[in-house]
Amino acid sequence: MKKLLALLVISSLATGALLLMASFSGPMIGRGTPAVTLTAGQTVKEGSLVSIEYVLRDETGQVIESNVGKEPLTYVHGAGQIVPGLEKGLAGLGRGARKTVTVKPEDGYGPLNPDLVQEMPKEKFPAGSLDPGTVLMMQTPQGPIPIRVREVKEKTVVVDLNNPLAGKTLTFDVTIKDIQEASAP
Repeated sequence: MKKLLALLVISSLATGALLLMASFSGPMIGRGTPAVTLTAGQTVKEGSLVSIEYVLRDETGQVIESNVGKEPLTYVHGAGQIVPGLEKGLAGLGRGARKTVTVKPEDGYGPLNPDLVQEMPKEKFPAGSLDPGTVLMMQTPQGPIPIRVREVKEKTVVVDLNNPLAGKTLTFDVTIKDIQEASAP
């Protein structure tokens, strides 16, 4: 027996469009009409627990990060756990949906902040860690943050406290792997 899957869209003046998924297997009844059990399709909405697979690229198309073939990233939609531009781009999608979302710096990790490029005394750094491009962890009252060494001078080190993705337009190729309904608080 073949297993068939159908999508139905039902409109209502009160609720707008509602997407329902019909799943059925077995014999057809009558003139090609299947026996159907309907269940409401889930979409990404405020409070949904969403699992995604993604590939993150920079402006040049270079892959920065990917979880393809690994554990999906799971987040609560609307809780600010992912960058705002990506969150907006995923709203309303259903399980299995694929989408490319381009996120400008203002909706991602923000613009580069020149105030976050600072000079610090060289003696504050461990020996052997002063190559440009090296990323170190700096302890702050809010917890550890990464800092990048930009330049090493005679007595100081120029460091960048900006997020490495700040100021960049990012492209996310995303597949919605799972959506769970929001649970009651």
